[in-house]
Amino acid sequence: MASIKAALSKPFAKRIAKRVNKWASKPIETQQNVFNNLIKEAKATAFGKDHKFDSITTYESFISKVPIRDYEELKPYVERVVAGESDVLWKGKPLYFAKTSGTTSGAKYIPITKESMPTHVNAARNAILMYINETGNSKFVDGKMIFLQGSPVLEEKNGIKLGRLSGIVAHYVPKYLQKNRMPTLETNCIDDWETKVSAIVEETANEDMTIISGIPSWVQMYFEKLIEKKGEKVGDIFKNFNLFIFGGVNYEPYRAKFESLIGRRVDSIELYPASEGFFAFQDKQDEKGMLLQLNSGIFYEFVEAEHFFSNNRKRITIKDVQLGVNYVMIISTTAGLWAYNIGDTVEFTSLKPYRVIVSGRIKHFISAFGEHVIGKEVEHALKYATEKFSVSINEFTVAPQINPEDGLPYHEWFIEFENELENKLGFIDALEASLQNQNSYYLDLIKGKVLRPLKITEIKKEGFQTYMKSIGKLGGQNKIPRLSNDRKIADKMYQLHLTK
Repeated sequence: MASIKAALSKPFAKRIAKRVNKWASKPIETQQNVFNNLIKEAKATAFGKDHKFDSITTYESFISKVPIRDYEELKPYVERVVAGESDVLWKGKPLYFAKTSGTTSGAKYIPITKESMPTHVNAARNAILMYINETGNSKFVDGKMIFLQGSPVLEEKNGIKLGRLSGIVAHYVPKYLQKNRMPTLETNCIDDWETKVSAIVEETANEDMTIISGIPSWVQMYFEKLIEKKGEKVGDIFKNFNLFIFGGVNYEPYRAKFESLIGRRVDSIELYPASEGFFAFQDKQDEKGMLLQLNSGIFYEFVEAEHFFSNNRKRITIKDVQLGVNYVMIISTTAGLWAYNIGDTVEFTSLKPYRVIVSGRIKHFISAFGEHVIGKEVEHALKYATEKFSVSINEFTVAPQINPEDGLPYHEWFIEFENELENKLGFIDALEASLQNQNSYYLDLIKGKVLRPLKITEIKKEGFQTYMKSIGKLGGQNKIPRLSNDRKIADKMYQLHLTK
């Protein structure tokens, strides 16, 4: 029998779904209101004064006064905020800095303000409530739930707390879920990832886990250790486990492996959270893509990825986006990020309402020869090949081999297979055919004898974990780039003797 909590969650879910559908059905108006509010609230800030916010009345005037910036370009302003100055990017001082590891700048400090913090929490909550409203399934709220996350221990810098986003969010779990949440605070604060996962296994192995959440690669590690301890599938250990919540990477390459570890299929909800904002969540089980959060204090702009590095790139709002085009997503937010390039590329799967998939990173692509292969293409090719040959993979990454010892250059795929690949040539042919089918530039380069077909280098069991450990990024929110335009990861793999 359902508990009072499970029963009460349904009318609450219905109310929230109604609220979400209301703004989703008026997307242009919703975004215009967000835009107007952002400009009004930030007029008196240092950034607002420098960029003449008091004379911005239209989107066109915003474009002319506020250029697209990445973290490096916004850094002079961020440094003033970090130093303790008020009213720089947003009114007052931020509540927190989400500390992330930047690729070029060392640590990045992303401000989270009084206005932006609730949007992170509400979006995660609403994703679950939309699922309850759609499926009628609410029994899981009575069981235990786990989110594999970074440590909630926060440091302080000039009076402002800082830590990993997942650690900050951990302080905002609603009271009615506190009793259900695992692991304990003590375990959550363990820094070493392997020690932490082992402790989580000890704590949860005999509990009634109903929701499990985290980045797929790290949840996989947790599942494997659980199976090792108990000697049975995850779905048998946790008989009421029926909802997997994930974000950070595409789940498809992991799906077959997960179903094998769990022993059955479970529902899943995809989230698109980042330190800079909570951008989207899956609102329907049978629809592709995630609902773009248009009412969360984030104003979105888009630039076609193909033209992003050219002088005549064009900035557009959701009003002018099209289906199936690869866009770089630009955001302005109540945390004081302005025309900010977060580095992600997205593609719209629906315009009524606006739903997106993350197609990759603007910096994570291979275009050593002008082929511009993106994350979505390699993931799609891998899904096609693994299904065709009934193999599952643990992890993968792709790099160009520009100077091979002999023959033409090629793309080198580093793949850690879960089970033995019996027909390697057939698997390569399937990958190659799918990639050529999706990317005409790549096809032309193969046909024109500039490139030869891809090669697969098999990685030893747990090789990617060893690699991540070697660079100090094992666990938490860290993930392997699907694509690199250089051979830094590839060379390290060979250096660590991780190849078979």
